Amino acid sequence: MNSRGLKAGIIAASALMASALMAAGPVRAAPSAGTVVAGTTVSHAQNESQAALDAYWTSDRMKSARPANTINSGWAAEGRSILPKAGQESVAKAPKEPVVEQRATAQAPVSRIGKVFFTMNGQNYVCSGNSVQSGNQSTVATAGHCTHDLASGWATNFVFVPAYSNGAAPYGKWTARSLHAASEWVSRNDINYDGAFAVVNTLNGRTLSAAVGASSIGFNMARNLTYSAYGYPAASPFNGERLFSCYGTASADRIGGTQSQGIPCDMTGGSSGGPWFVGSGASGTQNSVNSFGYSTQKNVMYGPYFGSSIQSAYTAASIR
Repeated sequence: MNSRGLKAGIIAASALMASALMAAGPVRAAPSAGTVVAGTTVSHAQNESQAALDAYWTSDRMKSARPANTINSGWAAEGRSILPKAGQESVAKAPKEPVVEQRATAQAPVSRIGKVFFTMNGQNYVCSGNSVQSGNQSTVATAGHCTHDLASGWATNFVFVPAYSNGAAPYGKWTARSLHAASEWVSRNDINYDGAFAVVNTLNGRTLSAAVGASSIGFNMARNLTYSAYGYPAASPFNGERLFSCYGTASADRIGGTQSQGIPCDMTGGSSGGPWFVGSGASGTQNSVNSFGYSTQKNVMYGPYFGSSIQSAYTAASIR
């Protein structure tokens, strides 16, 4: 991973550790209360009740939740962030990449895809997520930075609202009972592992998959595939109230040297955690999530490679 001092924006919530810490190798933070460390994954129990979160996440509160790129963490020290903030500047010496002309297109709501709402450090935030197939039929895929931040710790008040549209929750608000992320994300917010999973409680006696369906999910697949990415961008010029998608062939990160792949896309903060499907449309296999972008490379969205570490987090979630 290089550290050329690029200053970029993040699609949603956290930030990378400074270069010196990265060079020194993994720095493991002490697990917070309610956290279980298992193999290469870290899990955190959620204890808020359905009634409490139904009351907390009013339509107005959901609309006013901030895109997670406004969370202050240590990423800027290494010049990479989770989707660009408006007005964010790049370092003068950073190489300028050609502008990619790709505009996200508005979509009708999809039952499996929705918005993720959560609280960190007393502030309400919003990301995107997707229901995926699992043994418990209750698993939501999202971005790591939508579940845990190095400075703030684990998210609370976490709910998934499938098919969200302009404040409406047609399938209800699904509360999380546990959050699961790779230890590389939790210990140092390593952007290469920016994938996570939430296990949600049943609602009205039904599992999430039974209520809204679930996408197949794949790991350790080929690189440079063609993807359709979905999300609810909330930072300008979007307002987070409807679903958008992008389509394109993935390519390697030539700026920061991460293992993530980029596709042409101008979605902004709030779309973090939204699914990448192999092929055209939302019916394919999910194989990544919206993660980050660079201010020196407009209209390109990066997603983490779904390898063995993120797969381990999925496995831990799917059996809970």
